Amino acid sequence: MMKVQKGDVIRLHYTGKVKETGEIFDTTFEDVAREAGIYSENGIYGPVPIAVGAGHVLKGLDEQLEGLEVGEKYEIIVPPEKGFGKRDPKLIKTFTLGQFRRQGIYPFPGMPVEIETEGGRKLKGRVMTVSGGRVRVDFNHPYAGKHLVYEVEIVEKIEDPIEKVKALIELRMPRVDTEKVIIEVGEKDVTVDFGQLINEVDRNTLVLGEILLESDLKFIGYEEVTFKPSVDELLKPPEEEVVELEEEVSEPLVEKTEEKEAEEEAAEETTEEPVDKAEEAAAVEEAPAEAGDVEVAEEKKEEVTEEGEEEKPKKKTTRKSTKGRKTRRTTTRKTTSKKKAKAAEEVDEKKEE
Repeated sequence: MMKVQKGDVIRLHYTGKVKETGEIFDTTFEDVAREAGIYSENGIYGPVPIAVGAGHVLKGLDEQLEGLEVGEKYEIIVPPEKGFGKRDPKLIKTFTLGQFRRQGIYPFPGMPVEIETEGGRKLKGRVMTVSGGRVRVDFNHPYAGKHLVYEVEIVEKIEDPIEKVKALIELRMPRVDTEKVIIEVGEKDVTVDFGQLINEVDRNTLVLGEILLESDLKFIGYEEVTFKPSVDELLKPPEEEVVELEEEVSEPLVEKTEEKEAEEEAAEETTEEPVDKAEEAAAVEEAPAEAGDVEVAEEKKEEVTEEGEEEKPKKKTTRKSTKGRKTRRTTTRKTTSKKKAKAAEEVDEKKEE
């Protein structure tokens, strides 16, 4: 038969009772918990994995597991000092009834209460008596000063290194699917990868689990323990996405470009007039005509020239304005040639006379 030694990883069934009263206060059996009235919907029942000597159970029980044989049942008695401690008279406090009623609490004997100290520490207690406007509360553990009786059975002693790590993960994070955890073990080092569970398990649960698990793995002999992701990586806030920011920046740039194009088009339209008027003045100057026509032409030339000079500083050369200039030059020349023809006819008529 195999005996249990300190540092071994085992699976243990137990039921804890108060020796003086026979009250069951803890058990790994679901049916026993239901009969005793201590069943919890969130509780996990079945043989619990522990590392012997690591403090995973009460000190008095933990110490007496060493030397027990696997598969055997035992009854272990734990004295108060190695159980929930001796009763301490200093932990019995007296309060006024008004202190409770101001908080909307109406105390009665046996009522569980929780009080926060000035240092922020929360103490759980139980009301002992209510009389004469005074309330006595006992902050000792309910089983302090009691002898405890544990009925235990060593169900299994785990030998495989990978299974040892899985058992300790089950102890610290009982709702984690250990089949999704990648474990690599060496002689003195171990790597535990929770990467596949990062979106399934709360990050805070993983952080706390890794901290406790590191202590357990070092207790059973591993000197170097590595987690993926590490505690620091789990505590690091997620990076912000930059996609939305880029979209916001690109919009004003597009609007600015459109405005610039509109300004350039407006500038091109403005430059057409002074160029055409200057050319029109040049066309009028080329056309010889009668005295009346010449005077009119001179006046036209002066008007056009003055307007052209005023607009000249704003002149810009663009392809668009050049096309417009050629079209208008043709029109001006046609008009001038007609005037020349008419003037020639009038001269011939005068010669005949």
